[in-house]
Amino acid sequence: MTTVAAPPGRVTEEPETVSRTPSRARRYRLALAVVGVLILMFPIYWMLRVSVASTDELTTLPVSLWPQAWHLENFVEPWRQYPFLRWLGNSVVIAVVSVIATVGINLCAGYAFAKLRFPGRNLLFLLIISTLMVPIQVIMVPQFQLVIDLNLLNSLGGVILPRLAEAFGLFMARQFFLSIPDELLEAARCDGAGHLRTFRSVVLPLSGPLIAVLVIFTFMWRWNEFVWPLIVLTDSDSYTLPVGLQFLIQQFGNNFGPLLAMSFLSILPMLVVFGVFQRYFVEGIARTGIR
Repeated sequence: MTTVAAPPGRVTEEPETVSRTPSRARRYRLALAVVGVLILMFPIYWMLRVSVASTDELTTLPVSLWPQAWHLENFVEPWRQYPFLRWLGNSVVIAVVSVIATVGINLCAGYAFAKLRFPGRNLLFLLIISTLMVPIQVIMVPQFQLVIDLNLLNSLGGVILPRLAEAFGLFMARQFFLSIPDELLEAARCDGAGHLRTFRSVVLPLSGPLIAVLVIFTFMWRWNEFVWPLIVLTDSDSYTLPVGLQFLIQQFGNNFGPLLAMSFLSILPMLVVFGVFQRYFVEGIARTGIR
């Protein structure tokens, strides 16, 4: 192939270089994102700021954004006076056991409703989804009676058992599994794999985003649950963190430093769980609505 030279005396145009400086629109978006992050993070900062303040400092107006003195004893005093570590352990046990059991049930049920064929499948699924419209207060009385009949009153099992199956998690699992091509399952069956092996070897490796979403939602719901543990747990040593914090409000009164210090510690596990699984969170939410 021949190259045509430029005519004499004519300057060839240099290729336009892409500017490395961000555009004005990009700078605006970055500035808005920073402002949004600061607004959303301010309540957490204020919680931490009040947790190291004294009562006199908080009652003197105006309250400065930066603490005048760091009263770290606010993080120690509740641990010495009350079984905060026991409450933390109860919440961890309830949240972890609930996450493992609920995620497992939702995955199995979601796969069955999405990929298996059996009589009354759609009707049964609609009946389960319709329970989302029933207020939780309506079913608390029969659930409480069930807990009494099973001798689970004032036990962690009484808090965990009635919440093992979630219609919302089942709906998300079914929608996610509908996006998995049936050809993959047919190929596994041609190789001699049954339903259990297909679910374990083919479906589960593709379900990372779904599992991340279910783990985050289930852990958040169980960790922050207040009303049901308050009803079932009658002994102070069996309290969970939300119930224990309500108990601390009655004890410390207007001394907000220790209260906010314990509240700040109580949200750290949720931040850790979200930080670990947030990589797949958006993908899992998006893929539940593909079909």
